[in-house]
Amino acid sequence: MNASSAHARTTAAGSPAWLRGAVGYEVYVKSFSDTSGDGIGDIAGVTSRLDYVKWLGIDVVWLTPFFVSPGLDHGYDIASYCEIDPQHGDLDAVDALIARAHQLGIRVVFDLVANHTSVAHRWFETALADPLSPERDYYLFRDPSPDGGPPNNWLSHFGGPAWTLDESSGQYWCHLFLPEQPDLNWRNPAVRAEFDAILRFWFERGVDGFRVDVAHALTKHPQLPDNPQIREIAPDAGPMSAFASFDHVHDLDQDSNAEIFERWHDIAASYGACLIAESGVSDPARLARYVAPGKLDLAFALKPARMTWQPAELLTEMLALAEAEPDRLSWVTSNHDQDRVVSRFGDGPQGRQRALAVSTLMFSLGGVPFLYQGEELGLSNGQVDPDDRQDPIATRNGIATGRDLARTPMPWNPDINNGFSIGQPWLRSAQRPQGLTVAGQHENPRTPLHRYRRLISLRRHYPELWQAPHSIVSSGRDDVAVVQRGRTLTVANLSPEPFAINLGDRRWRVVFASQGADGDAARGVVNIAAETSAVLVLDE
Repeated sequence: MNASSAHARTTAAGSPAWLRGAVGYEVYVKSFSDTSGDGIGDIAGVTSRLDYVKWLGIDVVWLTPFFVSPGLDHGYDIASYCEIDPQHGDLDAVDALIARAHQLGIRVVFDLVANHTSVAHRWFETALADPLSPERDYYLFRDPSPDGGPPNNWLSHFGGPAWTLDESSGQYWCHLFLPEQPDLNWRNPAVRAEFDAILRFWFERGVDGFRVDVAHALTKHPQLPDNPQIREIAPDAGPMSAFASFDHVHDLDQDSNAEIFERWHDIAASYGACLIAESGVSDPARLARYVAPGKLDLAFALKPARMTWQPAELLTEMLALAEAEPDRLSWVTSNHDQDRVVSRFGDGPQGRQRALAVSTLMFSLGGVPFLYQGEELGLSNGQVDPDDRQDPIATRNGIATGRDLARTPMPWNPDINNGFSIGQPWLRSAQRPQGLTVAGQHENPRTPLHRYRRLISLRRHYPELWQAPHSIVSSGRDDVAVVQRGRTLTVANLSPEPFAINLGDRRWRVVFASQGADGDAARGVVNIAAETSAVLVLDE
């Protein structure tokens, strides 16, 4: 695809036209499908399952990192951005995946881990070996504080200080995650130029975009001052609780990030490609800054993917986000970093019912909703023995669970290892029952798999769900949301009792219900069942 033809296919706001109305699907590559038999998911495994992804109705697949890496954070510690880790395949396998996806009409998005590299990256190895090298300024090395300790009070997301001492030079390096994931210095023009080349390398090979990992953390305050502490840290506090004890005004969400996004946007737009922010920013107005015209195309609305079953709080959060940015959010209820939504919402049939009710509302809020692999099956957390933990948050902090529970292998069928691999999976976990596998649900139209497939198809059949301006209709309750878009009406009743809505004399048709029957005609007073969302369309 040449740059001029790609640019012609962008919208007025500069985003690719193909992104509008799309539905995405996150593939955690290491746990999706293994073709080599070594128990580790690979690129060829993803390619072999693309027909399933197409059948599901997905438009965009986002793949977690598969680049050369020591694997201390399962690929998010990258040692080379343009080489493939042999355990996942090679460049030929990537080219084959992109070609097959495009043949099926599926766009492919990779992960861009730009906040940090691995200590095994040649840039960092040079920076350590020669403090006078240009690569030293690729990272944030600083002298100790007057007492000889870390330069400031910043903490790592993964536990402990965000600084590790380089004993040979006496300076510390900054890392907001593992010590083996040193943060890059994004105020250095050379770093920006390096990533320009990385983006172009992959865009030239046909990649359709990038999900930008921790996009809100790239630049830091130039003086690296202490963050204000807002509460005491309990003696038994875990890493995330300790991290939340500070107001991260100096290490996160700096306005200077916008300069980087504008630069990347110009590159991506010339290829008709997209950029999606993974941003921990929760304030709707500040999140909207990341997707202003000429910056990133979408930003993940991550807070709903962390919340437990709190109907009023969920709806308040989601509707506020939709009001602040009605078109350029990526909606998620699950991802590889959080407990699965079914488990957070109560587990079992109740958790599945609630999860689909929330997803139905999300599919009516514009933007681009993403499903996380297995979400369409109604999967709850996997079962992992504490001795089999792999997540560094758990293993390095003595935590019993961590992110492993959301990363267990995709259950394709009831065969050995649920059809994920003929070898022992990298993450040992309990076998899923047949009813929670793709094969076990495929033949039964009443299963979650078919309901999610029908929900996905709604956006194609009723483009008003993402195209028309939305209006939030007062329901008189804080646990019920009513959203009108053109001829569509979505009623999300997250309350524990039925909700009566008066539709007046006009004739409506229920085109989707998260539970119960579809296709019923409706007018006058209609009851929406408890913990159920329904999408209605004017039938006249």
